[in-house]
Amino acid sequence: MLALIDPGEPAAVSGYFDDDAVGRLANAALAGRPLTAEMQNVVAELGFAGFTYAMSSDAGPTRRDTRCFVWSTLPGDWVVRYGECGYIEIDPAMTRSWNRSVPLFWDAADYANDRRCSAYFADARRFGIASGVSISFSDRDHGRIYVAVSSPISPVPHERQCAIGQRLGEIVLLALSFHECFMARLVDRAASPSGAAATGPSLSPRETQCLEFAAKGMTSADIGIKLGIRPRTANFHFRNIMSKLDALNRNEAIALGIARGLIRPGRPGAPLAAVERREKGFEVSRKRSLEIDAPTIDRMRKADLARVQEHPT
Repeated sequence: MLALIDPGEPAAVSGYFDDDAVGRLANAALAGRPLTAEMQNVVAELGFAGFTYAMSSDAGPTRRDTRCFVWSTLPGDWVVRYGECGYIEIDPAMTRSWNRSVPLFWDAADYANDRRCSAYFADARRFGIASGVSISFSDRDHGRIYVAVSSPISPVPHERQCAIGQRLGEIVLLALSFHECFMARLVDRAASPSGAAATGPSLSPRETQCLEFAAKGMTSADIGIKLGIRPRTANFHFRNIMSKLDALNRNEAIALGIARGLIRPGRPGAPLAAVERREKGFEVSRKRSLEIDAPTIDRMRKADLARVQEHPT
């Protein structure tokens, strides 16, 4: 489950090395300038095009139901697609660096013979993701942290690999400093990073629709028909709903949604399009049946009367 977050207020960490890149990011945040633009400048100086930060309270293997909070300079559409397609289970930049302390260099060209990874990178390339460096480390108070810088270059020539190796220390320092200065206080094991009230985080309009329809007994397939989306997209919304409500399953999410006043399942809902079409079709068929059968019945009655007159008992 991927949830987008915004970095918190910059915090000075006394006694640590002053990282110039994070200092620039802090100044941008304090001045009210977009942090994304400044981060893009920082990673461009390191020879990359994108930056992604993720925090998870689950230190185990990556799964598509793992709750992760994400901030990235990459397009928001890619982050949503990454979650919908369950790429967290395929992306080698994530799966091969998770629970490891040594930085990982990855290149799409190295996975040309791996069907699943190759398909993943074919999709990722559309968003400028083909190679990069991933750093993963643990935080006792906040679970597992993942940071990646990415580039559209692949295959990566030997000269570029050497250049990346020479700047690897700067990349690692950027990852650690960004976490300590912007993110460490933002998420903990018990609360959503959005700082939601005690009544629970709010749901998006689409998530509210899905939960209300589920409370009426609709399946993901039914909800997909109603909203004009795929069943797996409905499932993606439910994973986000369960993450926000801290629910174990869909039924508990419905109960929590009702208890917190997030949904009103008693509100009359419009019928499913498919059901509506079936009902209309049945009504037309019934009317046609009556139109056809009435004369037939009348003829049958006349025929019966003639037989009775011809053969009186």
